Amino acid sequence: MSRRGVEQVLNYLCISENIGTAGQPMEDQFADIRASGYEVVINLAMPDSTNALPNEAELVTGQGMDYVHIIVLWGDPKDDDVDRFFEVMGRYRGRKVLVHCALNWRVSCFVFLYRVIRLGVPNEIARGTLLKMWEPNPTWQRFIEKSLIRYGASD
Repeated sequence: MSRRGVEQVLNYLCISENIGTAGQPMEDQFADIRASGYEVVINLAMPDSTNALPNEAELVTGQGMDYVHIIVLWGDPKDDDVDRFFEVMGRYRGRKVLVHCALNWRVSCFVFLYRVIRLGVPNEIARGTLLKMWEPNPTWQRFIEKSLIRYGASD
């Protein structure tokens, strides 16, 4: 059964004109994502995350969108992960990008960091959007703080 519209994707949140975030889309939702104007899908989930689709790359590219998979360990995010995410987001800047993981928790942290560090969005504004999804647990809060310091964006 198809759930129509990108807004129906698990934990979907429109961040800006060109950035949306979500939990894991269902197989039949990639057509809705494309119909909403998204050109790129970035997946930060593990291949064995809840509801992961083993053929997601084919589903996305079959809709005419670009697909990038950056595997981020839930319990152990790395500096290299955020560096790669920034590089990929920079490559697609100006295009409409949907970033997803299993529940939109790790994604909300990565997009928070991207907005503050790369786009210059004030921390309190970006944090308000982050908190719409979840209150980061201690592992992710430490990762956020460490990343802000590493990039010279801490308060």
